Amino acid sequence: MSELQEFRRAKDDFFRDDPRSPLMPEQRQAFEGLVYFPEDPRLVIDAPLETQGVDRDERIVMPTTTGDAQVYRRAGVVRFEVDGEPAQLTLYASEGMHDLFVPFRDATSGKETYGAGRYLEVEPPGPEGHVIVDFNYAYNPYCAYNPNWSCPIPPGENWLAVPIRAGERSFPGAYRVHVG
Repeated sequence: MSELQEFRRAKDDFFRDDPRSPLMPEQRQAFEGLVYFPEDPRLVIDAPLETQGVDRDERIVMPTTTGDAQVYRRAGVVRFEVDGEPAQLTLYASEGMHDLFVPFRDATSGKETYGAGRYLEVEPPGPEGHVIVDFNYAYNPYCAYNPNWSCPIPPGENWLAVPIRAGERSFPGAYRVHVG
């Protein structure tokens, strides 16, 4: 079993069995596991975290699904290609968080994946300045399962025109959030 398969199995176990699961009680009773795209090594991006020209001091206020807000700062930008199409994502830092936060929407949002977008956490760059953005670990925010969770809505700069067919797919019974 691959590391990704083990991760997904453990996540399903957590959602089904753990009292901290985001699923509502009626969802947990019928839960048979999350739905994922097949693992795609082409969507593991190893790229430099570009900081030149990025305003790393600006406060980025992301509205949340419950009408609140969360504050981040840009850590940098990653440029990559998906099926020959150029794309870029901004990675964000937040007080008290070790990993960088990557909220994004893509061409699958609202069709094959959760409409409000998905998330990733990325290790900060190593000494060489590179980060690994592994879209196979892209996940739905907890507000997709339970409207009581407050989830940041991906900012426009992270709305990708390309499809990211990796990570979690739509969840049957996902809550709808109006975005943009």
